[in-house]
Amino acid sequence: MPELPEVETYRRFIEETSLHQTIAEVEVQDPKRQLQLDLDDFRRALLRNQFTGTQRIGKQLFLLTAQGPIVTMHFGMTGDVAYYRDAADTPRFARAIFFFENGFKLAFLDSRKFGRIGLTQSVDAFRLQKKLGPDALTLSTEELTQGLAKKKSAIKPLLLDQRIAPGVGNWIADEVLFQAQLEPERPAHTLQPAEVDRLASAIREVLATAIAAEAVYRDFPSHYLIHAREWDTAPASPVKDAHLHCPRCQTPIQKKYVGGRATYFCPNCQV
Repeated sequence: MPELPEVETYRRFIEETSLHQTIAEVEVQDPKRQLQLDLDDFRRALLRNQFTGTQRIGKQLFLLTAQGPIVTMHFGMTGDVAYYRDAADTPRFARAIFFFENGFKLAFLDSRKFGRIGLTQSVDAFRLQKKLGPDALTLSTEELTQGLAKKKSAIKPLLLDQRIAPGVGNWIADEVLFQAQLEPERPAHTLQPAEVDRLASAIREVLATAIAAEAVYRDFPSHYLIHAREWDTAPASPVKDAHLHCPRCQTPIQKKYVGGRATYFCPNCQV
Protein backbone atom coordinates (compact mmCIF):
# COMPACT_ATOMS: atom_id res chain seq x y z
CA MET A 1 0.00 0.00 0.00
CA PRO A 2 1.41 3.44 -0.87
CA GLU A 3 2.26 5.18 2.38
CA LEU A 4 3.22 8.81 2.96
CA PRO A 5 6.79 8.37 1.60
CA GLU A 6 5.50 6.91 -1.68
CA VAL A 7 2.85 9.60 -2.06
CA GLU A 8 5.42 12.31 -1.41
CA THR A 9 7.57 10.73 -4.13
CA TYR A 10 4.57 10.82 -6.49
CA ARG A 11 3.96 14.48 -5.58
CA ARG A 12 7.52 15.46 -6.43
CA PHE A 13 7.38 13.46 -9.67
CA ILE A 14 4.24 15.31 -10.77
CA GLU A 15 5.85 18.64 -9.86
CA GLU A 16 8.79 17.78 -12.12
CA THR A 17 6.77 16.52 -15.09
CA SER A 18 3.17 17.70 -15.30
CA LEU A 19 2.75 21.34 -14.31
CA HIS A 20 1.77 24.26 -16.57
CA GLN A 21 0.63 22.08 -19.49
CA THR A 22 -2.81 22.60 -20.97
CA ILE A 23 -5.11 19.60 -20.50
CA ALA A 24 -6.65 18.59 -23.83
CA GLU A 25 -8.60 15.51 -22.71
CA VAL A 26 -9.37 13.38 -19.67
CA GLU A 27 -10.23 9.69 -19.70
CA VAL A 28 -11.34 7.58 -16.73
CA GLN A 29 -11.63 3.86 -17.32
CA ASP A 30 -14.14 3.06 -14.56
CA PRO A 31 -15.66 6.38 -13.44
CA LYS A 32 -18.41 4.84 -11.32
CA ARG A 33 -15.84 3.04 -9.20
CA GLN A 34 -12.84 5.35 -9.07
CA LEU A 35 -14.27 8.83 -9.68
CA GLN A 36 -16.04 10.61 -6.83
CA LEU A 37 -18.17 12.77 -9.12
CA ASP A 38 -19.80 12.66 -12.52
CA LEU A 39 -17.30 12.17 -15.35
CA ASP A 40 -18.77 15.03 -17.40
CA ASP A 41 -18.37 17.42 -14.45
CA PHE A 42 -14.81 16.21 -13.93
CA ARG A 43 -13.91 16.77 -17.59
CA ARG A 44 -15.62 20.14 -17.66
CA ALA A 45 -13.54 21.33 -14.70
CA LEU A 46 -10.23 20.24 -16.25
CA LEU A 47 -10.39 20.66 -20.04
CA ARG A 48 -8.29 23.66 -21.12
CA ASN A 49 -7.08 23.89 -17.52
CA GLN A 50 -3.54 23.37 -16.17
CA PHE A 51 -2.00 21.86 -13.06
CA THR A 52 -0.09 24.62 -11.29
CA GLY A 53 1.12 22.98 -8.10
CA THR A 54 0.70 20.15 -5.63
CA GLN A 55 0.02 19.62 -1.95
CA ARG A 56 -0.12 16.55 0.25
CA ILE A 57 -1.65 15.75 3.62
CA GLY A 58 -0.76 12.29 4.81
CA LYS A 59 -1.51 9.88 1.97
CA GLN A 60 -3.87 12.30 0.20
CA LEU A 61 -2.49 14.15 -2.83
CA PHE A 62 -3.87 17.41 -4.23
CA LEU A 63 -3.26 18.80 -7.75
CA LEU A 64 -3.92 22.55 -7.86
CA THR A 65 -5.20 24.06 -11.09
CA ALA A 66 -5.09 27.46 -12.76
CA GLN A 67 -8.89 27.78 -12.78
CA GLY A 68 -9.58 26.83 -9.17
CA PRO A 69 -10.84 23.24 -8.81
CA ILE A 70 -8.37 20.94 -7.06
CA VAL A 71 -7.94 17.30 -8.09
CA THR A 72 -7.78 14.91 -5.12
CA MET A 73 -6.02 11.56 -5.36
CA HIS A 74 -6.00 8.71 -2.88
CA PHE A 75 -3.96 5.73 -4.03
CA GLY A 76 -5.70 2.90 -2.19
CA MET A 77 -3.76 -0.36 -2.06
CA THR A 78 -1.84 -0.26 -5.35
CA GLY A 79 -1.91 3.31 -6.71
CA ASP A 80 0.93 4.96 -8.64
CA VAL A 81 1.48 7.60 -11.33
CA ALA A 82 3.23 7.63 -14.70
CA TYR A 83 4.22 10.27 -17.24
CA TYR A 84 4.80 9.27 -20.86
CA ARG A 85 4.20 10.31 -24.46
CA ASP A 86 3.59 7.40 -26.83
CA ALA A 87 0.39 5.35 -26.66
CA ALA A 88 2.52 2.20 -26.84
CA ASP A 89 4.01 3.17 -23.46
CA THR A 90 0.63 3.38 -21.71
CA PRO A 91 0.99 1.48 -18.41
CA ARG A 92 -1.14 -1.62 -18.05
CA PHE A 93 -3.20 -0.38 -15.13
CA ALA A 94 -3.77 3.23 -16.24
CA ARG A 95 -7.23 3.96 -14.80
CA ALA A 96 -7.29 7.70 -15.46
CA ILE A 97 -5.27 9.63 -18.04
CA PHE A 98 -4.78 13.38 -18.38
CA PHE A 99 -3.80 14.20 -21.99
CA PHE A 100 -1.72 17.36 -22.42
CA GLU A 101 -1.67 19.44 -25.59
CA ASN A 102 2.07 18.89 -25.98
CA GLY A 103 1.47 15.17 -26.49
CA PHE A 104 2.50 13.96 -23.05
CA LYS A 105 0.19 12.21 -20.61
CA LEU A 106 -0.13 11.82 -16.85
CA ALA A 107 -1.71 8.53 -15.76
CA PHE A 108 -3.17 7.42 -12.44
CA LEU A 109 -2.37 3.71 -12.08
CA ASP A 110 -4.25 1.27 -9.88
CA SER A 111 -4.25 -2.49 -10.44
CA ARG A 112 -6.82 -3.27 -7.72
CA LYS A 113 -9.07 -0.23 -8.26
CA PHE A 114 -9.20 0.83 -4.62
CA GLY A 115 -7.88 4.32 -5.43
CA ARG A 116 -10.15 7.35 -5.71
CA ILE A 117 -10.00 10.60 -7.69
CA GLY A 118 -12.19 13.61 -7.00
CA LEU A 119 -12.42 17.39 -6.92
CA THR A 120 -12.47 19.88 -4.10
CA GLN A 121 -12.53 23.66 -4.00
CA SER A 122 -10.21 23.95 -1.00
CA VAL A 123 -7.54 21.81 0.63
CA ASP A 124 -8.53 23.18 4.03
CA ALA A 125 -12.20 22.34 3.45
CA PHE A 126 -11.25 18.82 2.37
CA ARG A 127 -9.09 18.39 5.45
CA LEU A 128 -11.92 19.45 7.75
CA GLN A 129 -14.41 17.21 5.96
CA LYS A 130 -12.13 14.16 6.28
CA LYS A 131 -11.03 15.13 9.82
CA LEU A 132 -7.35 15.00 8.92
CA GLY A 133 -4.84 16.15 11.50
CA PRO A 134 -1.56 17.97 10.77
CA ASP A 135 0.64 16.20 8.23
CA ALA A 136 2.95 13.68 9.89
CA LEU A 137 6.05 14.84 7.98
CA THR A 138 6.00 18.23 9.71
CA LEU A 139 4.21 17.19 12.92
CA SER A 140 5.41 19.29 15.86
CA THR A 141 5.69 18.22 19.48
CA GLU A 142 2.90 20.64 20.36
CA GLU A 143 0.58 19.20 17.70
CA LEU A 144 1.30 15.63 18.79
CA THR A 145 0.79 16.55 22.44
CA GLN A 146 -2.60 18.00 21.58
CA GLY A 147 -3.56 14.95 19.50
CA LEU A 148 -2.66 12.51 22.28
CA ALA A 149 -4.07 14.59 25.14
CA LYS A 150 -5.88 12.46 27.73
CA LYS A 151 -5.92 9.42 25.41
CA LYS A 152 -5.74 6.19 27.42
CA SER A 153 -5.49 3.90 24.39
CA ALA A 154 -2.25 2.18 23.38
CA ILE A 155 0.12 4.47 21.52
CA LYS A 156 0.45 2.21 18.43
CA PRO A 157 -3.19 2.43 17.20
CA LEU A 158 -3.30 6.13 18.03
CA LEU A 159 -0.38 6.74 15.68
CA LEU A 160 -2.46 5.11 12.93
CA ASP A 161 -5.37 7.50 13.57
CA GLN A 162 -5.40 9.95 10.66
CA ARG A 163 -6.95 12.57 12.92
CA ILE A 164 -3.68 12.62 14.88
CA ALA A 165 -0.87 11.97 12.39
CA PRO A 166 -2.08 11.58 8.79
CA GLY A 167 0.30 9.43 6.79
CA VAL A 168 1.59 7.14 9.54
CA GLY A 169 0.97 3.57 8.35
CA ASN A 170 1.58 0.29 10.13
CA TRP A 171 5.28 -0.27 9.44
CA ILE A 172 6.00 3.44 9.98
CA ALA A 173 4.37 3.32 13.43
CA ASP A 174 6.50 0.31 14.36
CA GLU A 175 9.66 2.04 13.16
CA VAL A 176 8.82 5.28 14.94
CA LEU A 177 8.16 3.50 18.24
CA PHE A 178 11.39 1.54 17.89
CA GLN A 179 13.45 4.66 17.20
CA ALA A 180 11.74 6.47 20.10
CA GLN A 181 12.23 3.39 22.34
CA LEU A 182 8.56 3.21 23.34
CA GLU A 183 6.54 0.03 23.90
CA PRO A 184 3.63 -0.21 21.40
CA GLU A 185 0.99 -0.93 24.06
CA ARG A 186 2.05 1.91 26.33
CA PRO A 187 -1.06 3.99 27.20
CA ALA A 188 -0.68 7.36 25.55
CA HIS A 189 -1.65 9.36 28.64
CA THR A 190 1.37 7.95 30.53
CA LEU A 191 3.90 9.50 28.15
CA GLN A 192 6.03 12.22 29.67
CA PRO A 193 6.66 15.48 27.76
CA ALA A 194 10.20 14.40 26.87
CA GLU A 195 8.86 11.12 25.47
CA VAL A 196 6.26 12.89 23.34
CA ASP A 197 9.00 15.15 22.02
CA ARG A 198 11.14 12.10 21.23
CA LEU A 199 8.17 10.48 19.49
CA ALA A 200 7.42 13.55 17.34
CA SER A 201 11.08 13.77 16.34
CA ALA A 202 11.11 10.07 15.43
CA ILE A 203 8.01 10.49 13.22
CA ARG A 204 9.65 13.29 11.26
CA GLU A 205 13.00 11.51 11.04
CA VAL A 206 11.61 8.16 9.87
CA LEU A 207 9.45 9.79 7.21
CA ALA A 208 12.28 12.03 5.99
CA THR A 209 14.57 9.00 5.77
CA ALA A 210 11.98 7.03 3.80
CA ILE A 211 11.43 9.91 1.37
CA ALA A 212 15.17 10.40 0.87
CA ALA A 213 15.41 6.71 -0.02
CA GLU A 214 12.44 7.15 -2.39
CA ALA A 215 10.59 4.56 -0.33
CA VAL A 216 13.03 1.77 -1.29
CA TYR A 217 12.98 0.14 2.12
CA ARG A 218 16.10 -1.97 1.66
CA ASP A 219 18.06 1.27 1.30
CA PHE A 220 17.14 2.37 4.81
CA PRO A 221 19.88 2.65 7.47
CA SER A 222 20.98 -0.65 8.99
CA HIS A 223 19.80 0.43 12.46
CA TYR A 224 16.18 0.52 11.29
CA LEU A 225 13.69 -2.06 12.54
CA ILE A 226 12.17 -2.45 9.07
CA HIS A 227 14.95 -4.88 8.14
CA ALA A 228 13.75 -7.23 10.87
CA ARG A 229 10.20 -7.55 9.54
CA GLU A 230 9.29 -10.99 8.22
CA TRP A 231 8.87 -9.87 4.62
CA ASP A 232 12.35 -8.26 4.48
CA THR A 233 14.43 -11.42 4.02
CA ALA A 234 16.06 -10.69 0.68
CA PRO A 235 19.89 -10.92 0.46
CA ALA A 236 20.04 -7.19 -0.31
CA SER A 237 19.04 -6.33 3.25
CA PRO A 238 21.87 -4.52 5.12
CA VAL A 239 21.22 -6.77 8.13
CA LYS A 240 20.57 -9.99 6.21
CA ASP A 241 22.44 -12.10 8.77
CA ALA A 242 20.38 -10.81 11.67
CA HIS A 243 17.13 -9.91 9.97
CA LEU A 244 14.99 -11.10 12.91
CA HIS A 245 17.14 -9.56 15.64
CA CYS A 246 17.25 -6.07 17.05
CA PRO A 247 19.88 -4.00 15.20
CA ARG A 248 20.77 -2.30 18.49
CA CYS A 249 21.05 -5.12 21.02
CA GLN A 250 20.60 -8.31 18.97
CA THR A 251 17.62 -9.40 21.07
CA PRO A 252 15.17 -11.42 18.95
CA ILE A 253 12.46 -9.17 17.57
CA GLN A 254 8.98 -10.10 18.74
CA LYS A 255 5.67 -9.84 16.92
CA LYS A 256 2.26 -9.33 18.46
CA TYR A 257 -1.05 -7.78 17.51
CA VAL A 258 -1.84 -4.34 18.90
CA GLY A 259 -5.17 -2.82 17.98
CA GLY A 260 -5.62 -5.66 15.52
CA ARG A 261 -2.44 -4.81 13.60
CA ALA A 262 0.74 -6.88 13.34
CA THR A 263 3.36 -5.12 15.43
CA TYR A 264 7.13 -5.71 15.54
CA PHE A 265 9.18 -4.51 18.51
CA CYS A 266 12.27 -5.18 20.60
CA PRO A 267 11.31 -6.39 24.10
CA ASN A 268 14.66 -5.15 25.45
CA CYS A 269 14.86 -1.67 23.90
CA GLN A 270 11.13 -0.90 24.07
CA VAL A 271 10.33 -1.65 27.70
